[in-house]
Amino acid sequence: MTLEFPSNDRLALACMSDEALAQLVGGTARVLSEKELAEKLKEGRPLRIKLGVDPTAPDIHLGHTVPLEKLRQFQQLGHQAVLIIGDFTATVGDPTGRSSARPPLTREEVLSNAETYTDQAFKILDRKKTEVVFNGEWFRKMSYEEVLRLNARVTMQQMLQREDFKERIAKGQEVRLHEIQYPIMQGWDSVEVRSDVEIGGTDQLFNILVGRDLQKEEGQSQQVVMLMPLLEGLDGTKKMSKSSHNYVGVNEAPNEMFGKLMSISDELMDRYYLLLLGSARDASLHPMEAKKELARLLVSRYHSDEDARAAIEFWNLRRSKGDVSVGALDYRPPVDQSSVAQVVRSAFLDVFDLQKSLGEVKKQFVIPGAVQLDGVKLTDPAATFEAQSGQILRLSKKHSVKIV
Repeated sequence: MTLEFPSNDRLALACMSDEALAQLVGGTARVLSEKELAEKLKEGRPLRIKLGVDPTAPDIHLGHTVPLEKLRQFQQLGHQAVLIIGDFTATVGDPTGRSSARPPLTREEVLSNAETYTDQAFKILDRKKTEVVFNGEWFRKMSYEEVLRLNARVTMQQMLQREDFKERIAKGQEVRLHEIQYPIMQGWDSVEVRSDVEIGGTDQLFNILVGRDLQKEEGQSQQVVMLMPLLEGLDGTKKMSKSSHNYVGVNEAPNEMFGKLMSISDELMDRYYLLLLGSARDASLHPMEAKKELARLLVSRYHSDEDARAAIEFWNLRRSKGDVSVGALDYRPPVDQSSVAQVVRSAFLDVFDLQKSLGEVKKQFVIPGAVQLDGVKLTDPAATFEAQSGQILRLSKKHSVKIV
């Protein structure tokens, strides 16, 4: 299919290419290459910008929104956003960064997740200007012979150059054959949608390069690789993820979202401004006010201006009362019965990445009365820790977690 655009649109896109290039490469970790992207922008046509997502869970957090924000930038500059829903690839599971194979999902689970995933994604993207495709549309039509021909284009040596595969093999861990298919399938998606640019995290470099190779073999113009940094979680050290309990969910309640964002460091605030809003903070504002503005803008984006105003008032009220739950990060205690000292030590490490010995925890935090559960002091280090979801565990004057 050939896309036709009015000459004035084509001219406008060409004239803004230099300015657009600077904006589009802002906040990226790596672009292969800026020269190729500049040449494509100067063609004066809307580029096809691919972002593939596997809806392996129903909800997304702010870490997931980083590539969506970049896709939104392209969209605002007049380019075509192509959102690929991996209803087929999600049943395989992306092995990137994994120490073992992902548990398989049924197609029904994937489609259910896709519905809520896209609803949340369209809080960022313009739904009317987004082309949404499911990669099951082509993969489920492939015969086994076609699959074999596609596999023949990639060597085992190429696949085993992936760091995660190499590490697992070196450690004697399994690499299952269906996992090796994943980069090939992601690459073929680029051929099917004829993408000009593919956006992904820094861990997606190998997969996106496979797409470039397959496009070249098909006689297509090769896509530009645009890698986005992985967003640090609220602790400022680990990648944002639910498993690390350092995330902010897109669908979280406004007050919860605002409070979590107010807990981040000043250094992390600048990174959130750049990656989540595509801008820099107002240097004239006090860091606390700048952080409030960041939280307000994000709550407004995912909820409403009214919700953001109410969240500010709620946060100010709780902070004025010295409420330790303000900004408390999520923490899931060990399932087995653990002592108070063991749980406090675990929370320091898992949530704040702080190494504390059991002796240090007992002498400096538990026995002196610094550790409190909903305001009740826990002074016996050997006592069995018992808590309910939603309770606030204060570890010290500066560190509190919410039990989940």
